[in-house]
Order: sequence, then C-alpha cells, then structure tokens
Amino acid sequence: MRKIELHDFGMVGLGVMGRNFLLNVLDHHFSVSGLDTNDQQLIDLKNEAKDRKVFVTKDMKAFVLSLKKPRKVMLLVPAGKAVDHVIEALLAFLEKGDIIIDGGNSYYSDTDRRIQRLKGTGITFMGIGVSGGAKGARFGPSIMVGGNKGSYNKVKKILEAVSAKHKGKDCVALLGKASAGNYVKMVHNGIEYAMMQLIAEAYDILQTIGGLSNQEIHQAFNKYNKGKLQSFLIEITSKIFIQKDSFTKEDLIDKILDKAKQKGTGKWTSQNALDVGVSLPSINGSVSMRILSSIKSDREALSKIYKPRLLKQKLSKNSLVKLIGDALYFSFIMVFEQGLYLLAQASKEYRYELDMQKVTSVWRNGCIIRAAILEKIHQAYIHDPSLKHIIEDKSMVKEIKSTHNAIRKVLNLSISTGVPVLTFSASLAYFDAIRTERLPLNLTQAQRDYFGSHGFNRNDMDGAFHAIWE
Repeated sequence: MRKIELHDFGMVGLGVMGRNFLLNVLDHHFSVSGLDTNDQQLIDLKNEAKDRKVFVTKDMKAFVLSLKKPRKVMLLVPAGKAVDHVIEALLAFLEKGDIIIDGGNSYYSDTDRRIQRLKGTGITFMGIGVSGGAKGARFGPSIMVGGNKGSYNKVKKILEAVSAKHKGKDCVALLGKASAGNYVKMVHNGIEYAMMQLIAEAYDILQTIGGLSNQEIHQAFNKYNKGKLQSFLIEITSKIFIQKDSFTKEDLIDKILDKAKQKGTGKWTSQNALDVGVSLPSINGSVSMRILSSIKSDREALSKIYKPRLLKQKLSKNSLVKLIGDALYFSFIMVFEQGLYLLAQASKEYRYELDMQKVTSVWRNGCIIRAAILEKIHQAYIHDPSLKHIIEDKSMVKEIKSTHNAIRKVLNLSISTGVPVLTFSASLAYFDAIRTERLPLNLTQAQRDYFGSHGFNRNDMDGAFHAIWE
C-alpha cells in the first residue's frame, strides 16, 4: 500500500484570500493541503504552487488524512452558517489534539459559541483576525490571535513565518482569551471605516471648496504620505487619483458611483460599543455615511430642492491642503483613541486580558489601518501599560494641541459651504466632550426625573434624590 504523504497546514476555502495565504505558507517552506468544492480553485492553487509540496482535493476525509498530527486546519470561508457547516463536516474526521482556526471576519460571539461547541471533544477552535487584503495574505498580513497559549504554540511557528514584519518583529500575537482575536479584528475594521470616511471628507473639501483637480489632490495625498500622516490608506488614496479608466481613458475616480457598500464589521463595532457603554462617534458617523450614500435616488431628489449655496473662500490651495492634513491627523488620533478605549473596556467586560502593547504592535504593519502614528501609540503603551486614554500621553497631547485649531477652521469652512463632514465633526465633538469637566447632562437627569421619576444624584451630597416638580 502506498504511504500517504502528510502536510503541515490545511486550508478550507481556496478563494483569493485562502489561496494567497496558502501560497504564503508555501513560500516559508511548509507543505500545505487545500480543500474547496470549486474545481477551478483547486486548479488555480495547484498551478500557482508550481512544483512545491501541495495537496488539493474536494473530499473532506482525504483532506484531513493528508495532514500531520496534530492537524492544523484554517478556514477562510464566508462568515456565518458556512463556518458552522465546515466545522460539523470536519468533526467527522478530526481527532483529539487537532486545531480548527477560523480566519474569516466572524462575529466574536459566534466564535465563543463555537469554542463551547467543541469543548469536551479534545479539538480546539481558535478565532483569528487576518488583515491586509489579498496582497497581505500573500506576502504578510497582520494576524490577531485569540485562544489559549497551548493551542497557539502549536501554530505559532507557521503564523509567525507568514505574518508581516515591522522592524524585524512579527506582526502576529496571542492577544487574549477566547474570541479576543475576532473582537480586536472587529474594532480594527471599525477604525478602518472611520479612517476611510475621514479621507473621503477630506477629498470632498479639497475638491468642492478648494477647487483642486484630481492631479492636485494626488499631489496633496502624496505629500501627506511622506509626513506624519504616512499610512496605507493615505498611500493608496494618492494612487487612486491618477488611475485612468480603461473604457474612457479619463480619471477612474470620476466614473465610480458614490454608493459605498459594507460587510457589517463597522456596524458590529458601533452596536457592540453601545452594549459595552463606550462612545464611538467617529466610527458611528462613518457607518451612517455609508448608509446615507446608499439612498442615492433620495439624495438626488433632495439636492434639487435644497440647492447648495457655496460661499467663495479666500483660502489658497496650499493653505487648505495644510489645514486638511492637520485635521486628518487630529481625527486619526481621535479614531484610535475611541477604538483602543473600546478594546480596553471590552477586555474587562469579556475577560479577554488584552495586552494593548501587543494589539498596537501587530497593527504596525500588514493591516489596512497601519500608520506611522501607531508607532507613537505603541510607545505610549510601553511607557505606561495602564494608560487609559492614549490622548493622556504626553506625545499625543503635543500632537493634539498643534492640530485641533486646524480642524475647527476646516469645520467652519465646510459648514459655511454645505459640505457634509459628519466624521470630522464627530471627531472634534468627541475631543471637546471628553476634555470638558462639566457637561450639561445635569439637565438631562432633571428631565428624566421630571417625566419619569427616575431620580438623580447631587454634586454636593451622596445618595439618590427625587424632586417634586411643578
């Protein structure tokens, strides 16, 4: 009988992400097995792997038997029922000590449910966040791992090999218990939503108020990317403005419909933050703007009723570019502040035991939100591991004080011209609220007691009080 050749790592789902991740694993001298129901996906992997050690199949049993024990099986299939379906199919063939790794954008509570489902089987389930898109999966993603140390150690060598690198350090880490990896990836995506919307609002201002051409906007973002705003999203934005349309040979950006789609991860972040009791106005605003963009016909109809009255601006293009750059930088800091504070509070709520140094470390390269500012944030956590708000750090205080007047000027310009800047506005409102010693919510408490007898606390004595309102 011919002996079956065993492989180091298995992948279920050989679409673009799964196939690229496996090719990355192959590049680092591990042998791989791939399973997919689509014949073409199997052919593509085999062709791209060339003569390297790879096994492909549509048969679940053959796939499992092709792997070395303890078997390491990663899933990159659509989040939801598909993940549960694959898990149940795998359980018929896996054995005690084997590991199932979900690398998709699964909701964190689904991961917790799946961990409980496998409890007692001897098979470990791990949820990990993988960021960087198709290119990241192929050449080095940021990997956010949740689970127990023993299971992570079994896959650590492979994950470290394929991960992105920052100054020689791997952008992968065990961040916390249970669903911590999926939760951190969810918040990463919420931050991503906000950063993208801020950049879109900056583009709108530069184009509508400043009158900059696409070429000039390209130059502005190219300049931003060479300074303190250096980041993946700023870099690709610069390139987008000089991309030509293959049909018309005109600028492609002008041919793209202004209706943004979403997969729901930004919405999940907003929804969960409300459950945890954390304010995320910048992320919430970005989710709302995607929703507003989807009702294109309504916007077109209302634009005919409320025609904008644009006021002439005396600001030079160069001055506006500088203002926008500072406003973006200020807002990026506020977005990271909100997202990281949510992670800290959720860690307590769900007992993740997150290490914020590790979280910011794995975000420094490979992921979509990688940015120069993350190095400063990472250093802030090294200086003070118990840091509650990153805007308390001395280096962040200096950056905020040097840029918050710029965003105020940008908002004045935008409001006077009718350019919608919900996420810019939310970022400044968050900062102004969180640094205000006395907010007017004493009135809200009075109103609640007036109409609902909910009671209130006093600022001059302890206890709960209720007034007889007249």
